[in-house]
Amino acid sequence: MATKDYSAITASDGTILRHPDRPQPRYSAWRAFKNFRLLMKDKEDTSLVFKIFESLPSNDFMPRIEKLALSERGETLRRTEPALPEILDDHAALRQTPKGSLAHAYCDFMEREGLSAAGLVAEAESLGRPKYPDVVQWFAERSRDTHDLFHVLTGYGRDALGEQCVLLFTHGQSPSHGHLLIGYAGAINMKLQTRGSKAPVMGAVNQARRMGQGAPVLLEQSIRELLKQPIDSVRSALNIPEPTAYRECHRVWRSEGIDPYDLLGTDKAPEEALAA
Repeated sequence: MATKDYSAITASDGTILRHPDRPQPRYSAWRAFKNFRLLMKDKEDTSLVFKIFESLPSNDFMPRIEKLALSERGETLRRTEPALPEILDDHAALRQTPKGSLAHAYCDFMEREGLSAAGLVAEAESLGRPKYPDVVQWFAERSRDTHDLFHVLTGYGRDALGEQCVLLFTHGQSPSHGHLLIGYAGAINMKLQTRGSKAPVMGAVNQARRMGQGAPVLLEQSIRELLKQPIDSVRSALNIPEPTAYRECHRVWRSEGIDPYDLLGTDKAPEEALAA
């Protein structure tokens, strides 16, 4: 079956959907597994995460982008939110929203963790990956820049399990084998590291996946508008429930003398979802 030529499709402003110079990913489960084994040895090497995702491209990736980009909602988002970091890092403006808003919760999270949207951009760009003037670039960057919003909205922390849960939540929103491999393999690794623990690790990641499937796609929402609203209202509107299984894991681990934030011998898990 012939591959659809997305370079021949443009948005209303003339932007090509997929630039013809952008490399066409090729599916290779072996290459993905090889890079995953390397990632397990060096969890700080974010480049391996990108290689895993590139080795496991989703057949639905381009159709999802096309559907959003050519819709009225997508055109509006590209016009009003061309880049999210400048919005997300303006904490002074975000703090002008009412107390209890998603913006306040986001600022609290980022400041507590010592993070910034610009920092995530810099980390990604340090890998030297080429950029292309197409809609795919906008979509990929929007996916990257909403990662920490996922943490805030779902209640999953930046501990090892929290990162796996965000990956599986992301899979529920935008399915890909890369999310499944890293998310579930990471969860299994945690089970092995805490052998004998009664913490429901697989229940936590499965719940995260279901939560992502049951929620409207965050990338398709106006981030500016969501930030202004009470966080509880946003969670209700997006059908995001409490992460009960994840919290139960933390409770059980602590009762067993295990620190959830030092589960794998590191203070924080790497931001694997850079490649989401």
